Amino acid sequence: MQKEDIRLRQVIIHIMDSTMGMPVLSDQVIDFGSDFGDFLRAHIFRLLESDDMKKCSFDEDSKVQAELEAYNEENFIPVSQKLGELLYGVMNKNIDIPPADLLVVEYEVEQQHFLALLKMNYKTYYTHMTDSDPWGNSNSVIKQKAILPGENQKLAEAALIDMTDKNLKIIEKKYDVNGVKTNYFSQLFLQCHGSLSPKSKLAIVAKAVDDVQKKFYHESEQFEVQMETKSIINRALEEDGGFAVPVLIDKIFKEQEEMKEQVIEKLEKYHLTETEVEPQNPATTRKYGKQNLITDTGIEIRIPMEQYQNKDKVDFITNPDGTISVLIKNVGSIISK
Repeated sequence: MQKEDIRLRQVIIHIMDSTMGMPVLSDQVIDFGSDFGDFLRAHIFRLLESDDMKKCSFDEDSKVQAELEAYNEENFIPVSQKLGELLYGVMNKNIDIPPADLLVVEYEVEQQHFLALLKMNYKTYYTHMTDSDPWGNSNSVIKQKAILPGENQKLAEAALIDMTDKNLKIIEKKYDVNGVKTNYFSQLFLQCHGSLSPKSKLAIVAKAVDDVQKKFYHESEQFEVQMETKSIINRALEEDGGFAVPVLIDKIFKEQEEMKEQVIEKLEKYHLTETEVEPQNPATTRKYGKQNLITDTGIEIRIPMEQYQNKDKVDFITNPDGTISVLIKNVGSIISK
């Protein structure tokens, strides 16, 4: 899929500035010319590619879902206004939730209809201002407190809703609600539930494996074990696009049943023991594409994974005195940076 495959149909913007005491709801859709249209497509495409997005389903008593059940192209404006009122109601009760503009976008991809709820939290920037008087021009700098995120900036909260089955993908950030860090966007506004994002799944699995290995292996052994684990994960991501958690655990721990059991026990808390982990964004998997080593003498070595896996290029040798030598072979040239 390309960004150009996103076909915009209707767009409206509502002002969710909680410092004003009430939302400013628009009664008209806005024109999305080429520049603004590209801005919206860039944000939607960025969300579609993001491994921070998690798949969700509406709760049975979700007010947002109830509004969407009656949605059609003709009532786009009043439905969007109701969604704005619901979001503002949550924001107005919780001052730590940042003010924003809510862009509601109806779009389609390959003739499938979607609704994007893009909460664009305000950014603060400085800009110039010019005043003219009989004595000439006076240039000064003022602070703008309601600037929208640029098209290359990540949104903290957004939802992409499939209008066919009402399933949705969301990205969100926790804020204080009654003194407790809460995913207000999913729990209080959308009233939906779902699985962890691909990025979170990968991070949790990797940490569980790492914690168990540190428990069972001596410190002098850990670097080799961790490098091999990273190599196994990288191979699964590159060759298969992801992995099934039980298969990965078997590859890493082989016949070490006690270690397997302890990893599974850690993953059970997140319901990840049988799941598939399939990140799609290269930024998520990039760290597994190289080995970064730091010696106790301060030497840093970065080895591309394909070189690490080739014994004709790199070899690790354990010396009789317990120290480790790193042998880099068949180097054609060296560049100093």
